[in-house]
Amino acid sequence: MAAAAELQGKYQKLAQEYSKLRAQNQVLKKGVVDEQANSASLKEQLKMKDQSLRKLQQEMDSLTFRNQQLAKRVELLQDELALSEARGKKNKKSVESSSQLSQEQKSVFNEDLQKKIEENERLHILFFEADEQHKRLEAELRSRLEVLETDAAQHQAVVDSLTKKYTETIEKLQNDKAKLEIKSQTLEREAKDCRLRTEECQQQLKNLQAALGSRLEESLCIINEKVPFNDTRSARYNALNVPLHNRRNQLKLRDLAGQALAFVQELVTALLNFHTYTEQKVQIFPIDSATDTISPLNQKFSQYLHENASFVRPLEEGMLHLFESITEDTVTVLETTVKLKAFSEHLASYLGFLRKILPYQLKSLEEECESSLCTAALRARNMELHRDMKRLTAVFEKLHTYVSLLALPSTRPEGLLRTNYNFVFTNIAAGLHGFHDVLKDISKHYSQKAALEQEVPTATQKLITTNDCILSSVAALTNGAGKMASFFSNNLDHFSTSLSYGPKGGAEFISPLSAECMLQYKQKAAAYVKSLKKPCADSVPYEEALANRRVLLSSTESREGLAQQVQQSLEKIAKLEQEKEHWMLEAQLAKIKLEKENQKLKNSLSGHLTETIQEHSVLPNTAEQKKETTEKSLREPIKSTSLIGMLTVTTDNEKVPDAESREDLIKTHYMAKIAELTSHLQLADSKSVHFHAECRALAKRLSLAEKSKESLTEELKLASQNITRLQDELMTTKRSYEDQLSMMSDHLCSMNETLTKQREEIDTLKLTSKGNSKKNKNR
Repeated sequence: MAAAAELQGKYQKLAQEYSKLRAQNQVLKKGVVDEQANSASLKEQLKMKDQSLRKLQQEMDSLTFRNQQLAKRVELLQDELALSEARGKKNKKSVESSSQLSQEQKSVFNEDLQKKIEENERLHILFFEADEQHKRLEAELRSRLEVLETDAAQHQAVVDSLTKKYTETIEKLQNDKAKLEIKSQTLEREAKDCRLRTEECQQQLKNLQAALGSRLEESLCIINEKVPFNDTRSARYNALNVPLHNRRNQLKLRDLAGQALAFVQELVTALLNFHTYTEQKVQIFPIDSATDTISPLNQKFSQYLHENASFVRPLEEGMLHLFESITEDTVTVLETTVKLKAFSEHLASYLGFLRKILPYQLKSLEEECESSLCTAALRARNMELHRDMKRLTAVFEKLHTYVSLLALPSTRPEGLLRTNYNFVFTNIAAGLHGFHDVLKDISKHYSQKAALEQEVPTATQKLITTNDCILSSVAALTNGAGKMASFFSNNLDHFSTSLSYGPKGGAEFISPLSAECMLQYKQKAAAYVKSLKKPCADSVPYEEALANRRVLLSSTESREGLAQQVQQSLEKIAKLEQEKEHWMLEAQLAKIKLEKENQKLKNSLSGHLTETIQEHSVLPNTAEQKKETTEKSLREPIKSTSLIGMLTVTTDNEKVPDAESREDLIKTHYMAKIAELTSHLQLADSKSVHFHAECRALAKRLSLAEKSKESLTEELKLASQNITRLQDELMTTKRSYEDQLSMMSDHLCSMNETLTKQREEIDTLKLTSKGNSKKNKNR
């Protein structure tokens, strides 16, 4: 549309310029024709003057020739006179006789000569006058000719520029005409395509209407035959139906509740910091409690501010309980959100806290204004904060009013009408924006107040740091309030539409009883669908196989892990072989020691009789002990315990084995235990290495999957944005093409008319120029 408007404006400007140039061209045409007529008359006058000049030159030439003849004749006569005088001296006689004759002739000659001289003077005067007049006329004519030539050159330049301009405009218009024809052809093709598409769509629509009509007839027949009572026709009966469970709506609401919880937590921390640092500020300025006692008002104010956590923390807890109550398996509407009532009560308790501390805060600001340290600028800032604190409490009262209204449907459904839901949500959004504006004003005024307090001579570093902390907490409050206001405004439509829904086609709210029925039916349906699933044969699932293939293809760490496992297993095998050789050597040494001990025993038994006698004296006691042990061994098994394990041997009326067989049994038992433990150790070690490699591969896969998920979400967002943008562009281009088609058709008609007029004018100008050139040639 903008391009069409620009094109229309350009064409209007061209038309205006063309009309101006056309008027100028007509004026110039008249001037050129007048000048051409003047130049033609002047040329004719010039020709007449040339002819008269030629006649005068011919007369002058004839006069000069006659003058020369007369001069020659005078010279001859003078010569003859001299001769006659010379002759007269010789013959005076002859002279005297012919004197009468010569005097007569002389008088005749003198008269003739006098006439010729007068005629010559007259001719010289006429010639001079004619020459002066000719020169004067020639100068005048030359000056007029130069003026006319300059005018003609100027007119010719103007005519050339106009013809050039007209040719350029004609070429531009022809090019525009060609472009418009091409555009019109393309638009005609697109229009034909659109007509074909519309015909196809109409045909498909007819087919679909026919199919839907047949299906409607079938469904009506089935309904009339099979359904005795249709309860969806009545809103009263349809309200008793159980609505569908909207899982997507629940997930969206949980996401929104999570975002709201984060914003509330941010606001709670900022409010805690603001009240705590305000308490510190009251104890520092204008009187420092460390050096002097502060006023009872400020003492009471700091005491109340010290209790802020007991009123602010429940807001976060109430929002957390509300977030936990919204799950995938619940139905979240205003009638079922019971936790919203608790959040409203916590907000009411915090509002009571604000109302309790507001008078003390205002009085504290007034007391600060009355102190000697307070300047006029600081007093003005304090009064602005005085007004801002009143506005802050009023904003919280407004928010509490509308939040308590939202909590009414969960306790008293008749307390808030359905038509007022949207009104309440919009007012909450407006209240949040007002809260943000008030906090911006507080931040602005408090920053000015802190700058002024730094200039006070008694300002300490503790006061400056406290002011900085208060400013940072107010800035955090402002940011959190802005985020909350924009979040609520952006999701206002979703809140107003999704927090109340009912059966399909119904116009009533969903009740808690129907919500409970809905969840029960959902659980039954899920259990039924789960029972329909049959166990599949034991095989690797296709998704797991694909995942394993991706791991093998993408993860290079699996190969490194296997190589490390092989290297570690080889090192363990080498260590075990070394230990095996060591224990074999130990066993050989123990066998040699055992043989030596047996040899020593034999030698001692055969060589020392005194020792045998002593041994015989001790024999009764040992025999009794052996009898007791044999009796016990008949009843109980023999047990041998150690750090590695326990060996049990039963006798069953057999003789007790000797020392060698017992040692062999212990040795075989220990060796079996060692082999079992080494096998268990190797198995556990291999499992741990395998699990370690698998965990590393899974971590790598998880990072890759997260990256791919992020890239895919970004691509999806970009694709959706591109789709919407392209759809909007398609609609706008379609509309602009239709408008351009209508405009171009009108414009083409007007351009054709202007082109025909210009061609006719150009033809007339060419004909006039040709006629003028032919006249000039003839002249």
